[in-house]
Amino acid sequence: MKVTVLTLGCRVNQSESSVIEASLEVNGINLVELNDKPDYCVVNTCSVTAKSDYTSRQLIRRAAKTGARVIVTGCYAHLKQDTVKKIAGVTEIVDNTRKYDIVKIITGRKNDLVFSHHSRSRPHLKVQDGCNFKCSYCTVPMARGRSKSVPLHEIIERIQSIESAGYNEVVLTGVHLGSYGLDLPDKSSLKHLIKSILKASGIKRIRLSSLEINEVDDELAELLQDIRLCRHIHLPLQSGSTKVLKLMKRNYTLSSFFSKIDKILSKVDNIAVGSDIIVGFPGEGDAEFQETYTHLKSIPFSYLHIFPFSERPNTDAYRMKGKISSSTIKKRLNVLIDLNREKRRLYLENQLDRVLDVVVEDKVKNVHAVGTSGNYIKVLMPFVNARKGSIVFARPLRVLDNVIEGNIIP
Repeated sequence: MKVTVLTLGCRVNQSESSVIEASLEVNGINLVELNDKPDYCVVNTCSVTAKSDYTSRQLIRRAAKTGARVIVTGCYAHLKQDTVKKIAGVTEIVDNTRKYDIVKIITGRKNDLVFSHHSRSRPHLKVQDGCNFKCSYCTVPMARGRSKSVPLHEIIERIQSIESAGYNEVVLTGVHLGSYGLDLPDKSSLKHLIKSILKASGIKRIRLSSLEINEVDDELAELLQDIRLCRHIHLPLQSGSTKVLKLMKRNYTLSSFFSKIDKILSKVDNIAVGSDIIVGFPGEGDAEFQETYTHLKSIPFSYLHIFPFSERPNTDAYRMKGKISSSTIKKRLNVLIDLNREKRRLYLENQLDRVLDVVVEDKVKNVHAVGTSGNYIKVLMPFVNARKGSIVFARPLRVLDNVIEGNIIP
């Protein structure tokens, strides 16, 4: 039997799809591309923006055209079941609470899930799902429910399996990663999880996905100094305007955000600090946008993920007044894209006198190898016979657009 798994959206979706793929493969299922006439096609959708909804529908229709039995899951399928049902060719809809049941649906029997085989060189391991926050623009709590953590012993077992399979880096992911453990009987925490992984495994690199600024304290900053923690942290700001932050229902102040950024930068040498910014939120006038721009310019972020505001039905922001025109949003996007390009270039140029630890991810025409450094930089190197997923050390030579070209140190 041949199966294709198509995935949109966040690292949590990517992690879940990897588990589905691995669990199917060890049960004799042949994973193929969409043009290889699959018997089943699993579409793991996203609904974070209106564009994500559109892309999800397009991907479902592409899958249906192959003649495969189409199983649709993910946040768009969870929130818009009635809409998905009307798309010709959809065989079954599986909501987020039953996503791993897809393995049983396809194989016809109950199977143990597999967490130690991944198509990626840097596996994403979901340790938490759901969110208890209610940011005014976000549908994730509706699609994923309240925060729910994977028990610690299960995570340790999965990490050890990933390590035994030969991987050198694991990315800990969650919808709200920083809330890990708060729902468990022993009231654990992300910091306790990290310490437990460091103690119970020898995996060389642990990377954290996105965290909220309020979850970063002195103890976590100290942990980030550990040689096995990737020198990379992603802290969504969303807006540099006090007024807009309140409208977004974000639970931090600008002063607390920036003071914690300063503390991290002072404690962890050469750490990459990234952030998310939403442009054109209702009520963001010229003054509020200028405030955001000024703050962003002053902070040495390594990169920014910049998104236009997208109206999501059933959210508070959907009903807000003071909507911003699409032309204004586009202009502001371009301003921040230029700023991001400048910040990224400066951070990359600051690496030219350093040595970078790089996980090999792919090869390009048998001429170059490409990988990701501990501080989240794509590095292009002369091709070597290094195993995919292995760690090499590279000396940067020059900056090429958004990557660094370097030589592997023998």
